[in-house]
Parts: sequence; structure tokens; C-alpha cells
Amino acid sequence: MNMSPWIGRCFQALAVVTCLATAISAIHSNLWWIRILDFTRTWMLAAVIVLLVGSALFARTARGLTVAALLVAGGYHAWRISEYTPIAAAELALDAAPDNDAACFTAVGFNVLQHNREYAGTLAMLEREQPDVLLLMETDSLWLAALMPVLASYPHVSQRAMDNTYGMIFASRLKVGDAHFEHPTSANTPTFYATLTTRGRRSFDFVGLHPRPPLPGQGTEKRDANIARAAQRQANDSTPALAMGDFNDVAWSRTTQRFVSEGGYLDPRIGRGLYASFPAKYILFGWPLDQIFVTPAFTVGAVRVLENVGSDHRPLAVRLCLRNQSAER
Repeated sequence: MNMSPWIGRCFQALAVVTCLATAISAIHSNLWWIRILDFTRTWMLAAVIVLLVGSALFARTARGLTVAALLVAGGYHAWRISEYTPIAAAELALDAAPDNDAACFTAVGFNVLQHNREYAGTLAMLEREQPDVLLLMETDSLWLAALMPVLASYPHVSQRAMDNTYGMIFASRLKVGDAHFEHPTSANTPTFYATLTTRGRRSFDFVGLHPRPPLPGQGTEKRDANIARAAQRQANDSTPALAMGDFNDVAWSRTTQRFVSEGGYLDPRIGRGLYASFPAKYILFGWPLDQIFVTPAFTVGAVRVLENVGSDHRPLAVRLCLRNQSAER
């Protein structure tokens, strides 16, 4: 029995599903099942490539139409994620300053996963990295107690331990002023704001975000409002700013791109790579769910996704320098 026609029909059926999902993902909507498609653009692009080969080899009817539709779908996904590939131009200048440069500091953002009780891996990672600025998310009272050996070495610690997966800990070795939590959309999802000063005596604003994700029965209105509020605070402020956290949104989504545009932020990952941080166990197929954005006064020394230490996220680490002049975009 010749199986080629059946194989061709299977490829064409999957091509229809993939192209339909691509079209749905382009719709402006707050529905969770539409917005979550933003996360899977790398997956859908990979699927398009496989389906193009399969359709070209096995399809017997409407082959040209199938291939054309897949090329359009693949082109759309490639366009949406293209900035997070080495073919794009970098937004931030690379800074090769020495470790003792007073303008520079390190920062780590990490969603520890509240129900992850493998504290040792996180403690070892933080002891090794020794970041100057630290933002930890999903931290409850048990995580706060477990992290005290590391947190004790920081002159400043602000924490809001919560058992609803939206707890947050901020720690800094830089001078801190006006540090506080706000609740722009819900008392259960805090956002952290502070003013930090580098060792070179230059001040900048810090924003730590962890809004709610798109989930069944839960649209993205509150998440998007939380992210938008943080952008609006920076929109008319000339003070340099660093924003980081688990946005529960990918870097190329309309919501995050609006945050970048309205807040005047740049992305140190653009032109350098995808820097996928979720899911931790399958990072080759992951996406950039954890974000770091800065305004143009910064340069970047390095951006790294660290090892899996037991959470469903991987830590995101960056070395930044705050210079006297704005970096060229």
C-alpha cells in the first residue's frame, strides 16, 4: 500500500493548523488562549520548517498553496523574533570595563518557583555570582528563611514574602533610596520600585515586575495594565532606569514592546540572542520569559542565562555600566 498520499494529507492538515494558529496569534486580544500563542513563536517557526519540507516532498494536491501559506506563516514568526538573533543590530554598546570600574555593577533576576524546595542550588548560584542587585520572585516565608545566609551579606533587603506565588525579595549592595512596593492592579501582585546609586555616584531607578500570566479563564488585562503602569512612570523621567523580572510575557509581544517604547527602554539581548529562560529543563525549546531592560545611559558588559537550579525558570544575569553619556542606540 502506498502511504505517500496519506503522509502528504497529514502534512497538509498540520500545515492548516499551524497557519490558523499563526493567524490567530496576530489578533489584538486579551483572551488568554490567543495571547499565550506569543510564547510559542519559536516552536511554530520550527514546525513551519518541518512542514515545508514534508509538504514539498509528500503533498500531491494544493502543494503550491500549502507551501505559500507556510512561507507567509514562517516569515511572520521570523519577523517577530528576528531582533533576538545575531543577525539584528545590537541596541546597547558592549562595555569591556574592568571588574573594579565604579560605573559598573551586576544584577540577577530569578523566579525561584515557590514550590521548589531545592534551596541548595539557588544558594550555591548566588554565593558564586554575588550580584550587586538581586531580584527574587515567588518567594514565600520558607524561601526567605532559606535565603538568609545570602541575604545577610546585603546592606539593603526589601521583601514581601507571600504564599500566593507572587512574593518578592530585592537585595542590593548599591546605595538604596526610596525603596517600596506598590500594588497597581492587585494587592496580591506587588511591583517593586527603588532608587539606586552606583559606586561611581550615579543614580538610577529600579523596577521589579512579576505580573500574572495568561491562564485558562484569566485574560491578560491585569498583566498588561501592570506592565503599562511601570512604563508610564518612566515615560517622562530623564533619570536612567533598569527594569527586570518575570514579566510572564515574552520580549517580542505587543505588551512588552509597548513597555519598551513608552518607557524609553532598550534591550541588551537584541542583536545578541534569544536568551531563553523558561522552561528550565527544556531551554533549547524555550522562550525569554524573564526580562532585563535599561534606558540608553547604560552599556552592557555581559548577559547570561545561568544553569538550572531546580526552578521552572533559569536565572538571568547581566553586567551593566552607567556612563556619563547616553549610549548610542
